[in-house]
Amino acid sequence: MKHTLRQVFRSGKFIFGFSIFVAILLIVFIYPLFIPDAPLAIIAQGTFFPPGIYVNKYDTIGAPTYILNLKDAAAKRIASRLTPSDRLAMKEWLILNGMDEDEIDIEDTAQLLEQWTARYTSARRVPGMTTARHNYFVRLNNSLQGLLSTEDAIIAVKNPETGDLEETRGIAPPDYVNVSQVANVRFLPLGTDNFGRDVLTQLVAATRVSLQIGFVAGIIATLIGLTLGLLSGYIGGLVDDIIMFFTNLFTVIPGFVLLILISFSIGQERRGAVTIAVVIGFTSWVWTTRAVRAQVVSLRNRDHVNLSKLSGHSIVHIILADILPYIASYVVMALILQISSGILAEAGLSILGLGPRTTEVPTLGLMMNWAMIYQAHVLGKWWAYFPVLVIIALITFSMNLMNTGLDQVFNPALRD
Repeated sequence: MKHTLRQVFRSGKFIFGFSIFVAILLIVFIYPLFIPDAPLAIIAQGTFFPPGIYVNKYDTIGAPTYILNLKDAAAKRIASRLTPSDRLAMKEWLILNGMDEDEIDIEDTAQLLEQWTARYTSARRVPGMTTARHNYFVRLNNSLQGLLSTEDAIIAVKNPETGDLEETRGIAPPDYVNVSQVANVRFLPLGTDNFGRDVLTQLVAATRVSLQIGFVAGIIATLIGLTLGLLSGYIGGLVDDIIMFFTNLFTVIPGFVLLILISFSIGQERRGAVTIAVVIGFTSWVWTTRAVRAQVVSLRNRDHVNLSKLSGHSIVHIILADILPYIASYVVMALILQISSGILAEAGLSILGLGPRTTEVPTLGLMMNWAMIYQAHVLGKWWAYFPVLVIIALITFSMNLMNTGLDQVFNPALRD
């Protein structure tokens, strides 16, 4: 056993994959200890704020406020929320609604916003404009609300005696801001999603839930596949025929299609994270069953197995003591792949809107679903979905590396 473990931890691929996976686990479970909750800062509905902003969680009435920079608040606020493509789109809408093109200067931000504010209304439909394009202008208008506001941001501190927030001073939009003077401030390295929530905190929470789904689904699928494969491979005969009949039946039916149908039939209100994990597990056991059966068939006539039969040992004892230890390494590799497949399956379901209900904690798939619904990929808000893709890729990459490393250790054909 010690020799085997020594071989495993000498595998470069296994160590590399294992290191990545452990690093993800450490971040997922240690990060909440320092920052337990995401700031409920609904900065502007329908608006993605870019990485690097500062959020102040409270003002004098307990509502969230925000600080976008350390230097020129107004300039950076406009630059982050009014891109060149947005300026051209505003010009397009104004022209389509009868404004002379010569009167529009997209470089003059103040004038452009005044023209937009005076003329734009979401109730007005431009003839020939698609619904998708109309919705784009609605979202653009929402993101521009209060862009040139002259109201001061309030810096407030809690009174140590009463616990009430007391205003110390205000910060005008063109002022320089010293974040250290602002109470309850949070730096958001990955910005906010469309709901104004900290993407990094959401990503950590989503990764934790997706890993839990993957582990539950992987364990269920592996246990079912292992049990059926052991019984089918060792007993044979009618038992083998029955098990392989159902295995072949589920092989013909695409597993993901079956998963979609079951998830849809459960209903949105009953689709929790554990429920989705169980459904994934009960639809992912087929290939494990076939693989385990093939391994057991090659072992059931070995000398040590025949000797155990002659000794009068029961079928359960022979399977657990004389066959299972020889395929244990293969079962571990199957479990790793099942966990990875479970995470990917949940992400695929959630993107289709069939994942866990959105009223609970997020998952990686749900974050992708939210990003797609609010067209982050179309609007160029990469921070809403790209970190999710990176985390999914790192998890699956690390697990596949671990599986490849184990295969090189335990598979004689691949040993050096």
